[in-house]
Formats: sequence, structure tokens, C-alpha cells
Amino acid sequence: MIVAELMNRNSISVLPATLVADAARIMLAHRVSGLPVLDEQGHLAGIVTEGDLLRRAEIGTDGAQAGWLKSMLMPSAVAADYVHTHARHVSGVMTHNPVFVTPETQLEEAANLMLRKHIKRLPVLEHGKLVGIISRTDLLRILARKLINTPAEASDESITNYIKSEINHAHWAPKSGLKITVAGRVVSLSGTIFSDEERQAVRCIAENAPGVTSVQDNLVFIDPGSGMSFPAGG
Repeated sequence: MIVAELMNRNSISVLPATLVADAARIMLAHRVSGLPVLDEQGHLAGIVTEGDLLRRAEIGTDGAQAGWLKSMLMPSAVAADYVHTHARHVSGVMTHNPVFVTPETQLEEAANLMLRKHIKRLPVLEHGKLVGIISRTDLLRILARKLINTPAEASDESITNYIKSEINHAHWAPKSGLKITVAGRVVSLSGTIFSDEERQAVRCIAENAPGVTSVQDNLVFIDPGSGMSFPAGG
């Protein structure tokens, strides 16, 4: 799946000269966490987000004034920080050179960018012009659709094969000592595991198998240190 299939094409933008107060009102009115900033030619100049407005003098979050030593050694950095916390226009607070994607970017790559860069929204550029925005909310929408649209009908054999395949591909999963039986789309797990995390993960695999209605956990936990065994629920 690519970004073009999911992005919001009706993106709202502001100019570098837009007042910070107006940008904040636009974000609140449209319930968005950030706005692309376009120059007069329509090219992406930056992005202004809620995070850019967290430190502001008006609400007392601009922090303590820099001491004389830092002001003397790093006057440019101190001045830039003052601009960011006091600027009246978006140009003074926006993030320059923002990360962006194209309509053809794979959805997985866009999601990884958001996670790695700790950002909520990505401008989508085509030939240097803004054509949309993709956000974490958009990714949640597709996730919700996939969760809701999980096939309800599946044979016991296909469920068994799915679970065994997932366990075989999981490096953490015990490769022996597990028994999986499926009857009437109800999964029964038995055998041994060596941590509560393993139990939860094996259950998770079983619950995610398409068509499963419920999972019965009969796994026995064996403490690696003492060798003592504890039945499910014990």
C-alpha cells in the first residue's frame, strides 16, 4: 500500500508570515496537530506543530533565561531560542527542512519515518509541491479497518497452519514442547513455556489467527531457575 491511497488531499497550510495566534486557532478549529508552511510559490518551507508551540513566554513555558556565560559563549543560540519562544509569526517557530514523503512512498516506510523521527504528520510532495498530508491518525484508520475486516470464516486446518507458521517464524518462540489443537475454531494451547512473556506472545499469535473465536490456555510454565512447573492459572 502506498501513501497516495491513504493521504488527506485537502490539507490546510499557512504562510511563513501567518501569525502564530492564527496558526494555533487553525489547528484547534480543524483538530490537527500540525500545519505545512508554504512559501509564496507554493513550495514547502517548513511545518509548524503543537510541539513547536510548547515553549512559549505567554504561558510561562519558555524556561529560565540563559545565564551570562552561555549568552557570552553562544549568543546566536540564545538569540534563536528567544525567537522561538517569542516570535509572532510562523517563520520564527516552524521546523525548517521538514521530513516529507511522496505519493508513491510505501506506507510502511512512512510509518517507520513517523516512529523514528517522533513526528505525527508528514507532508506529501509531488514535483516539489504539496499534494497532501499523511498522519498517524490515517494509519490508525487503516488499522481499524483491517482489524474489523478480519475474516470470520476459516477451517480448523487453516487456523492450525497459521499458528504453526507464525510460531516457526518467531525467533523467541519455543520450537518444541508446544501442542496446538483446533476444534470448531476454538484453539487449545498446551505444552511448556519458560516465561510469562512467552505465554502472552503465544496466545497473541493464536488470537490473531483469522477465524479464531476463542483461545484456551493450558500452557504449563516451567521456572528455568528452579525447574518447578506451574500450570495455567496457577
